[in-house]
Amino acid sequence: MSSPPSFSSLPIDIVVEILARVPKRSHPILSCVSKNFSRLVRSPEIYKIRSLLRKDSLFICFVGKTGAQWFTLRRAENNNPTTEEKNRFVSIDLAFPSQTEQEPCVVAIGPEIFFICGSFNPSSTMWILDSRTGTFRQGLSSRAERLCRSVGVVGSKVYVIGIYRDADEMHVESFDAKTQTWELAPVPEDQGWWWSWAPTVSLNRKVCALRVSGNARCYDPRDGSCESLGLPSKDKWLCRTGACVMNNVLYVYYARFGLMWYDYEMRLWRVVSGLSHLKKVRSVAMAEYYGKLAFLWEDVEVGVSGKTKEVWCRMIALERSERGVHGIAEASQLLGSVLRGYILHHCLSVSD
Repeated sequence: MSSPPSFSSLPIDIVVEILARVPKRSHPILSCVSKNFSRLVRSPEIYKIRSLLRKDSLFICFVGKTGAQWFTLRRAENNNPTTEEKNRFVSIDLAFPSQTEQEPCVVAIGPEIFFICGSFNPSSTMWILDSRTGTFRQGLSSRAERLCRSVGVVGSKVYVIGIYRDADEMHVESFDAKTQTWELAPVPEDQGWWWSWAPTVSLNRKVCALRVSGNARCYDPRDGSCESLGLPSKDKWLCRTGACVMNNVLYVYYARFGLMWYDYEMRLWRVVSGLSHLKKVRSVAMAEYYGKLAFLWEDVEVGVSGKTKEVWCRMIALERSERGVHGIAEASQLLGSVLRGYILHHCLSVSD
């Protein structure tokens, strides 16, 4: 009796078509199946098909004194767009339900965006936005009210590092997006460093907080241990303005050096080659977008008027080899303009 045909016996073009329709949040699991699957889920063919299916988008937030202004960056409806048409920058109306929380901590898992309250006043509230429908729902409250200091995502869990109300005690809670439950997690071993707020990324299944000064520290939610990623120079005031993790590689933009990546094996920072022509800017946000790095920045000098500033974007393909990481940047694209008083605050990659 012959054995039934296996998935791998299918023609490669059919395999790619099927994998492109698997939710992107499941790609790490697929990568563990085999080396061939690991290669396929990172292939340009996968991202090209997902692009035609319009599976992914960026949610971009600017924050000003009067509130937040949100935009999406999506592929154009045309299946064969020109360079000027392929990314649409669209303003969206996201009426955040909380009247007391002005700047919640924000992270994304798949198509959902999690708004963790408690940035300025202790809170246990969480709101969840379904990016596909644009609707909010209130999530399960955390175990206790706390001030939110860092929020990161590892797998399907959102880790919130904070300080309890009326107590000089740090704690960590995790929210499992699959089971919709909260549970306690180990406290960071060097609590003092996590006392101040810092944006985070996920690297090697750890929550890494990145301070504006350039210093970075990673928290392991399995045992609470922490490690420092150091600085790319001896200047402790080195300015970091954007960060992103792609294929488990941390990329950070420094105004002085440009785009850099952290070599985890060598424990050192290295410059991404091929990008010497990138304009030196200071307000940068970065996120993965169809397998490339979406590099966004503001340009105040050439604003449309005295009250506005332009928002620009470059898509950068990143190729890693034994010699390092090489970047290939597409032409700059003017996305639109925002009021000068608004600051680029979030750039989140969401996907079905």
